[in-house]
Order: sequence, then C-alpha cells, then structure tokens
Amino acid sequence: MIEGRELTLDDFLVLIKRRMKTALLPAVLAPLAGFLVSYGFPAKYTSQSLVLVEGQKVPEGVVKPVITSDLSDRVSAMQEKILGRSQLLPLVSRLGLARAGRTEEQVMADIRANSSIEPVITDASGVTGPSDRKKGGKPAATAPGFTVNYTAPSAKEARDVCTELTSMLINENINSREGATQGTTEFISRQLEEAKRDLDDQDTKLAEFKKQYSGQLPGDEDSNLKLLAALDTQLDANTQTTNRAQQDKAFAESTLSHELAAWKSAQGTSNPQSLQLQLTNLQAQLLSLQARYTDDHPDVIKTKADIAEVKKRLAELNSAAATESDAPADRGSASEPPEIRQLRLQVHQYTEVLAQASREQKRISDQIRMYQSRVAVSPEVEAKYKQLTRDYDTAQKYYADLLTKKSASETAQDMESRQLGEQMRLVNPASLPRDPSFPNRWLFAGAGLGAALAVGIGIAFWQELRDKSIRDERDVEASLQMPVLVAIPWVAEGMSMNGKNGKNGSFWNRSKDSGSSRRDKVGV
Repeated sequence: MIEGRELTLDDFLVLIKRRMKTALLPAVLAPLAGFLVSYGFPAKYTSQSLVLVEGQKVPEGVVKPVITSDLSDRVSAMQEKILGRSQLLPLVSRLGLARAGRTEEQVMADIRANSSIEPVITDASGVTGPSDRKKGGKPAATAPGFTVNYTAPSAKEARDVCTELTSMLINENINSREGATQGTTEFISRQLEEAKRDLDDQDTKLAEFKKQYSGQLPGDEDSNLKLLAALDTQLDANTQTTNRAQQDKAFAESTLSHELAAWKSAQGTSNPQSLQLQLTNLQAQLLSLQARYTDDHPDVIKTKADIAEVKKRLAELNSAAATESDAPADRGSASEPPEIRQLRLQVHQYTEVLAQASREQKRISDQIRMYQSRVAVSPEVEAKYKQLTRDYDTAQKYYADLLTKKSASETAQDMESRQLGEQMRLVNPASLPRDPSFPNRWLFAGAGLGAALAVGIGIAFWQELRDKSIRDERDVEASLQMPVLVAIPWVAEGMSMNGKNGKNGSFWNRSKDSGSSRRDKVGV
C-alpha cells in the first residue's frame, strides 16, 4: 500500500477482491478445527427442575401469614442452608458420589460450585424465565417459582443430585415455615407472660393507691366539695342549737337560783321546834274553835287539816333525821320541792345537749378539715393517679395486643401444620439431559469461525501494508509526487484498446515477454 494516499470506496472493494482468498481460507478450516477441539473437553450435563410457589389457601384477610419476607431472599437463605456440610454429607453418602480419587469434601465443594437456583420471573405477559430481567438486573415483577440447576460429568448424577437438592429445598421450606410459626408463637407466649406479670403489678399498685387515697381520687373531688358544703350547713345548724341551749340553760339556772333562794328562806321556818310549836298553837286554836263551833264548821275543818299537815311534816322531819346517817346526799334532793327538782333536771338536760352539741361540732369540724385536706391535695393525687392509670392502660393495651398476636400466631401455626399456607410444588422433576451442556460444539465451531475471520483479515491487512506495488495513476502521483502525462496500458493479444476481442482497430500487440494484462503507468 502506497503511503500518503487517500483511499476511496473503490480502493477498498479492489482490496477486498484482491485479498479475499487470504481472508477466507482460515475461515473455511477453523470451524472444523473448533468442532474437533470441542471433543477434547470432558462433557458436562445440566439437569433442571421447576418448582412453583402456591399462595396460602386461606385468605390473608382471615389469617395473616407469619413469614412475609421476599421469596428470593428466603430461597437464597434456604440454599445456603441446604448446601451446608450437615445437609450435603448425607446426600453424598446416600448417592455414593465419593469415589476413588474424590473425597467427600471435594464432592461437596463441586456440588456447591455446580448448583444454582434461579427465580422464575413474571411480568404482564406471564412467566418469562430466570434470565429475563429489567434494567439493573432486577426482576420485572414477582417470582412465582424458581428452577434448580445442577451440572455433573454424567447425566444420571446430574439428575440424581438435582432431584435431591430440590427435595431438600422443598422440605427445608416446610420445616422453616413451621419452625418460624412455632418460634413466633413461643416468643409471643413468653412476652405475654411477662406482660401479664407487669399488668398484675400495675393492677396491684393501682389498687393500693386507691386504698391509700380513698376519697381523694380525681373522681371524688366534686363529692368532697358537696360534702364540705353540707358539713358547713350542719356546723351552722349545730352552732345555732348550741346557742339556743346555752340561752335556755342560763334561763333555767337563773330560775333555779331564785327558787332555791325562796325555798331556803321557807326552809328556815320548817325545823322540828318550830313545827312542834306550830302544832301546839294549832291544837289550842282547835280546842277554842270546838268550844264555839261544831266539827262541821269550816274553821274547825281547816284547823284540823293544818294540824294534820304539821304532823305530817313533823313526821317527815323525824324520818329524815333518822335516815340522815344512811343517805346524806339524797336528803336535800328528797326534801326539795318538785319545782326545784324539775329545774335541776332541765339544767342537766341542757348541759347534756350542750355537751352533745360540742361533740357534734368537734366531729363536724374534724370532717371539714379532713375534706379540706383532701381537696387541697387533689392536684398532687390526680397527677400520681394519672401516671398510674397511664402505665396501667399501656400495660393493658400491650397485653391485649400480645393476646391478639398470640391468637393470630397460633392460627397461622395450625394453618402451616395443615399445609394450608404457602407451599412449594414440584412442577417439572429433575430432567435427564440427553445432550451435554458443555462443551457446546456448535459454539466452538462458531468461535473458530470468528477467530479465523479475525486472523485472516489481520493477515490480509498486514500483507496489504507491506505491498508497495504501483497499480494506477494515483499510486504514481503518491509515489513520485509528479503528475501522470501518458498512460500506456498492456493489451492482451487479440484484444482491442478498450479490452475487447477483435481484429480491427488494434492499437498495441501483446508483448512477447510479458504475461501480465495490467497497465503499466509511466510518469514523465
């Protein structure tokens, strides 16, 4: 290729035509070589099973599921669990995969490396497959299921291991859901017991508080004020009663003192000597009257009555003198007139009334002070009571919520035990592959074809770069930096100037020592 020359589309077409053999010869041989090379790799077979996830049969409005995490996350967690040593070791022993030259650890490592679980993605058009995703590698919608893939050196081993892995995954899902519901129920039960103890403590505190501050609670304030008003009214009535009793007592005491003074003055003339003298005078007066009048005369009758009265009083004085040593205290009262004794009884009654009124007044005053103290401490008691009731209401609400959650968890556990919850159903069992998944012989052939084309094009381009032949006027101009004045072409024998066969119009004959039909261009 002449340097410094601008190539056109015609130049490229001529270049492709000139170097086509160089570029296409490797492309013919390389696919066959790639196809044959694929037989040098050990074959691997991939078995696949399809598992669909069915939603719970009981409506979620009736029973809420305990497990609400994303299916892909749960499948990933279950995959890590079933690929653990405790799960894979029984599988290796059961299928007899640990052969000569392969230890159990190597077999388990191969199972982990060659197994995969891919979700089945759905969109508006339905199930699309595990590889159809939106931008960013995220699923287009939900995953109603997943596929389990396993690759092994033999088709039977791939199918057996894929079947075991699928079964382990389905069983792990059942066990994990039942374990989750059971664990949730046990956890909520423990929380419920603690909440009940806390609620009982709050209930005890509230009862003790009500007992301690009985009558001082927020609901008792109005009744306390009403009782205070009633007690004030009673106190006023009691005060009026006391005042009246004091006035009556003062009047009775005054009357008693006057009666006592009069009685004592009359008592001075009622001694035995004076009575005896009065009896003697009355008897003398009776004798004088009887001498003048008959016994039916009023004066005689009156005098006899006075004599009888004086004798009676004298007899009373004598009897009182005889019993003076035995009952000195009753002498005065027995000898007092009934009026004085009645006055003394009234004074005593008024004294009792005043004492009763004083006691009642003290009782009412004590109650007033008690209710006043209750009203005074009501704000403080109300604040403490609100705090206790708030704590009690919180504990009661928490206990009720836990009770509802426990009931829902027990219902969900019963639903899972009856297998009415979300279930994994095996739709397509593990397949027995007919053709190996690796190596893909047609892929090897295609890769050989692509590589051969790239190498052929590279060789043709390299040859073209090393070729410095001059083929037309532009090559002359680019090489000599001089314009072309005349171009003398080579004309083959029996050809005309325009390149066609003919006897007439021949301009140049073919040179004898030249075997080329190209035109040589000379720059002058």
